[in-house]
Amino acid sequence: SVEVSELLAKMLQFKKIKHNILNAKQHQREAEIVQEAGLAGSVTIATNMAGRGTDIKLGPGVKEAGGLAIIGTERHESRRVDRQLRGRAGRQGDPGSSQFFISLEDNLMRLFASHRIAGVMDRFGHEEGDNIQHSMISKSIESAQKKVEQNNFGIRKRLLEYDDVMNSQREVIYSRRRNALKGDKLKLDINNIIFDTAEDLAQGFQADGDYEGFKIELIRLFALDTSITEQEFSETKPDKLTDRVYTELSELYARKSKQFVEIALPVINDVYKTRGENVEIISIPITDGIKQLQILVNLKKAYESKGAEMVTAFEKMTTLALIDDEWKEHLREMDDLKTSAQNAVFEQKDPLLIYKLESFDLFKNMLGRLSKEILTILFKGQIATQDSDNVQEGRQRKTDMSRMQTRRPQEVAATSSSGGGNAETQEAQAPQTPIKADVKVGRNESCPCGSGKKFKNCHGKA
Repeated sequence: SVEVSELLAKMLQFKKIKHNILNAKQHQREAEIVQEAGLAGSVTIATNMAGRGTDIKLGPGVKEAGGLAIIGTERHESRRVDRQLRGRAGRQGDPGSSQFFISLEDNLMRLFASHRIAGVMDRFGHEEGDNIQHSMISKSIESAQKKVEQNNFGIRKRLLEYDDVMNSQREVIYSRRRNALKGDKLKLDINNIIFDTAEDLAQGFQADGDYEGFKIELIRLFALDTSITEQEFSETKPDKLTDRVYTELSELYARKSKQFVEIALPVINDVYKTRGENVEIISIPITDGIKQLQILVNLKKAYESKGAEMVTAFEKMTTLALIDDEWKEHLREMDDLKTSAQNAVFEQKDPLLIYKLESFDLFKNMLGRLSKEILTILFKGQIATQDSDNVQEGRQRKTDMSRMQTRRPQEVAATSSSGGGNAETQEAQAPQTPIKADVKVGRNESCPCGSGKKFKNCHGKA
């Protein structure tokens, strides 16, 4: 680690041994330090990650002296890391050696039966600080590393099982979002949403025998006053009732789309004919009374398709915006569920199983909520407009652009020098006084007067 590398650097500095430190804090000098590491007599302290995978080129006379010598000050939880550190020596066929040191007080040994090994060493008469090289020590280190690796593997496997649950949900949401983004299957998705919602409403309220709730929900979500009577509601089979609700909603949406085009198309045609060369995208504000969206439409496509492109853009941007909002909120809920599911251990239940069951219910509720929100805006969304009085007042407060003219600088100078023009024009041409900001000089910076002294010893005294 960086802390250990700096501790070793202080110890070498105390012994007056010249060295370099290669850690995360020295990333700017990394190439220079690696270049000097292969020179004769040079000492480099390197962390696990710093300079890894870089071939250290040996300097003159180093190969004859035995090459690069690797000294490991501790053994790591992973044998792979130890092998990588050994691999720093002997690259590209060069000679080299490696020697690792470990204490029975290191974390790796302390966690895995170091007290038994220490007892054996005491019986053999070894004292603290002795250098011990024995196969029993090497085997105990290797077994400790295997246990840590198995534990880490189990943790990663468990995390992957949790992520598999999220991944299946992610594929469903991303496929919907992809359809909305490309627009190929967007119409089909919206039709499916309308049918699923009609089925939920028809069969759900019919099972409860709640005709009033059924009517109110259709008005609340879609502004639809259904023609289905109470007798038809109670006597019609669920499938037939679903088909009737779906037909009414489809017809209402078709009328809604046609009305939307009839309102916006004259503006689109006017903008395209007057400013079509300069305007590529036009923004249409849409609101359902609660939420407001800005729908961006390609002006040329909207004009050529006679408004059909506006409906497609409306469906596309509404679907994308609501999917993103609901998915972000769902991810937060899933994180909270993952944390709370761990408490199932106290009930002697598998947290993963609880997480899978609860996450399915969360996802199902999210999809239902998302479908209703999309349909609510599509059915109830209107082009946001102001009444004519407010529009007219707003225009009167603005500058009359017809009186503004573009002139060359020479003409402006000639007009101002001759004193011609009305007061409003002269006022517009009057040069504005620039706002000056005082430059703040630091106490230890050079004084701006050019004396060569520091500011605090010159004009800064005052």
